[in-house]
Amino acid sequence: MIVTDEDLLQASTDLRVALGRLIRRLRQGYVVGELTLPERSVLSRLDREGPATPGCLADLERVKPQAMGVTLAGLVERGLVGRRKDDSDGRKVLMSVTEAGVRLLTDRRSRTTEKMATVLAEKFTAAEQRELVAAIPLIERLADEL
Repeated sequence: MIVTDEDLLQASTDLRVALGRLIRRLRQGYVVGELTLPERSVLSRLDREGPATPGCLADLERVKPQAMGVTLAGLVERGLVGRRKDDSDGRKVLMSVTEAGVRLLTDRRSRTTEKMATVLAEKFTAAEQRELVAAIPLIERLADEL
């Protein structure tokens, strides 16, 4: 099957709409006082990838350094992220997730993940589940390239 430019435009539109709906559904679980989406993204990244400088985090999250500073300040204030000098370059500061940050992420992931896993188990066939699993690396790659 040959995919035309028109097919790709339609697929891009459909994917954007579907992912937007999924994100809105996940946001509906947001409770005042919990992490904002940028905070959750940064905390998750630090947990997955380890310590990073604020500048590196801004680049990876594709936000301005000032916006990253605000996000990190909120996380540090709540004790979810700590800062320390970089051993290899004392002029740099490394940000890392604290034990409290890991606990919060684990709790939040557990609730969201359990809900999603239940829906996948109850509402999707085994073949559909395999298709979704196979699509994850492609969606991640698309996110990295945008």
